[in-house]
Amino acid sequence: MPPNADDCDTNSPVTSSNGKGLVRVIGRWSLTALVINSIIGSGIFGLPAPAARLLGIRSPLAVLLAGLAVAPIIACYAEVSSYFTQAGGPYLWTRTAFGPLIGLETGWLLWLVRLTAPAANANLFVSYLAEFWPSAKDPLPRAAVLTLLLGVLAVINYRGVKAGTQVSNAFTVAKLLPLLIVIAAGLLYALAGHHPTFTSKAPSETKAWLQAILLFVFAYGGFEGALIVMAEARNPRRDAPSALFTALITCIVVYTLTQWVVVRVLADPSHSDRPLADVAQLIMGRGGAALVAVGALVSMYGYLSANMLSVPRITFALAEEGDFPGIFGAVHPRFHTPYFSIIVFAVLTWVFALVGSFSWNVTLSAVARLFLYAFGCAALPVLRRKRPGGAWFRVPGAMALVAIAIFICVILATRIDLSGVLIVAATMLVAMLNWLVVRKRQKTAAVAS
Repeated sequence: MPPNADDCDTNSPVTSSNGKGLVRVIGRWSLTALVINSIIGSGIFGLPAPAARLLGIRSPLAVLLAGLAVAPIIACYAEVSSYFTQAGGPYLWTRTAFGPLIGLETGWLLWLVRLTAPAANANLFVSYLAEFWPSAKDPLPRAAVLTLLLGVLAVINYRGVKAGTQVSNAFTVAKLLPLLIVIAAGLLYALAGHHPTFTSKAPSETKAWLQAILLFVFAYGGFEGALIVMAEARNPRRDAPSALFTALITCIVVYTLTQWVVVRVLADPSHSDRPLADVAQLIMGRGGAALVAVGALVSMYGYLSANMLSVPRITFALAEEGDFPGIFGAVHPRFHTPYFSIIVFAVLTWVFALVGSFSWNVTLSAVARLFLYAFGCAALPVLRRKRPGGAWFRVPGAMALVAIAIFICVILATRIDLSGVLIVAATMLVAMLNWLVVRKRQKTAAVAS
């Protein structure tokens, strides 16, 4: 299908179709980098150890299978995203497919996910920083570090989406480089005949496999955040599917090779607190361990930069559709950014990071994400019916993929605890109240006119 007027692909920024002053400056590779940056955060530095405990030397296969489990969700999102050129991502898709109520439910869940996941990474950043500066965990230094972390990114993104995109691109390269160095060194070390004493004595029953796969399914998440910025992408309908699939393949390769290196190089990776750092230290000495520690900090801060770029566009989109107060849709006349939404996101993330623990924020993010993925995938058949021929990309076997994707979300949902369910339920209740207020306001306005 030929591109519409919004799907321009030039080297100069153009005004977005929403007419509110946003500019299209995010190209295909910048969008791909943003998706990768939105997926790879802290998980790759901590998950290899619990996966090794569950499955031993067979754990790399579980990592690969987890990536394949996410593929149907990615495929559904790839087609659905190719219908739209505006900001909002899953919120906009479900609102178009199912109406304002489901759209608002999705929007609030998307906001909850994209607030708690960055807050969890900010918490972990402080923990890793304590390796170099032990006082970083104390209350006042911790608050100062969190303020500086988020404040710098907020200022950069406030002053322009191009600057925010460049920062995200730089962090994507910076986080992948040390990982690739460690992977390459580990592959050479293992293939050279260095055999550790670690053997797989982990249970092989289905439960262990399922737990290991579920562990990494969550690690592959986060891609939905990058799809919120479509109003500032140069060719969103074409570039979003390409970015999603390229990022998924990249992350599958990086995650699987990382797990393989960990279980093939370390004698006992299942009891390692920092498995990648231990691999680097064994092969490259203290300098290697320091490289991984710095790489972890860069990875987590890069993840924050990706979210600072994308997440404020959720509340911008909500305001644009009339579901949030108009101030959230305000665009800076000089910098062409949704400045109020950027400030609100930075402040709320700071609050979540300050008052919540890493595990608390991770749990909330993981639980809400399941509902978000299910809603987004369910929108595909409805959009095909409502907008026939409107997608740039059509995924083969769509109906089967939708069923598989929703089934995966249901299976994952069986792993969540009651506290997570209650918080998600409370969020959905707030979304319903939001819908009732908007509906009442619209009826009042209709009567008055």
